[in-house]
Amino acid sequence: MQITELQRVKIALKALISLGAARNQEEAGKLLGYSNKSSFSQVLNGKVNLPADFVDRLCALNTAINKHWIKTGIGNVLENSDNTNKGYNDENNTKPVSESFTGTFINNQVLPLISAENMIEYNAGNKVAAEINAAKFLIPTFKGSDYLITVIGSSMYPKYNSGDIVACKHLPLDTFFQWNKVYVINTEQGILVKRICKSDNDDFVTIVSDNKDYDSFELPKSKLLSIAIVTGVIRLE
Repeated sequence: MQITELQRVKIALKALISLGAARNQEEAGKLLGYSNKSSFSQVLNGKVNLPADFVDRLCALNTAINKHWIKTGIGNVLENSDNTNKGYNDENNTKPVSESFTGTFINNQVLPLISAENMIEYNAGNKVAAEINAAKFLIPTFKGSDYLITVIGSSMYPKYNSGDIVACKHLPLDTFFQWNKVYVINTEQGILVKRICKSDNDDFVTIVSDNKDYDSFELPKSKLLSIAIVTGVIRLE
């Protein structure tokens, strides 16, 4: 699934915050020249078109951000190179960003954004086939995750919105469940992002939506084709 340039801008913004270029989104907006929070939010929400020089200003905050990826979707959000942080630096952190963000970390943290269709291949063990056409993202805070998927529908609102991207860690079918945690499960009816709770029947789990308009239901453990726990989210507001 190809995401838009605005969505890539939001991902790059989160990466900048992770790298220490700004404490939060509001401070990043100020570094980009937006004096008030509202005007910056309008840009990120798509209510105002991205200024022609917006991506240039964004990438100037830290040279690790891949401008070509933001513009085209080709490559990764971060360059595998030294970077110069021109934004916020924590006075208590004397280690340069280029030292804390190592080459090994970069090489190990590229996550594929897998579609529901390709999830079948991934779960069957054909990871290479599933990732061939997948967009690749490098997101430091999702270390230990295996892949990304896009949330579809409103069943997990307000925890997750439709269009949010969640990071997942693949687990064996015989895993022990952390009750009330959110998982991505593959079933005969497709991919579901749901909260898994304990059932009165040891052979079942209770599938729960955060949106109260959706009823919970019991699902036999034998019907779970694959399991992954959600480890993080990129919210595309």
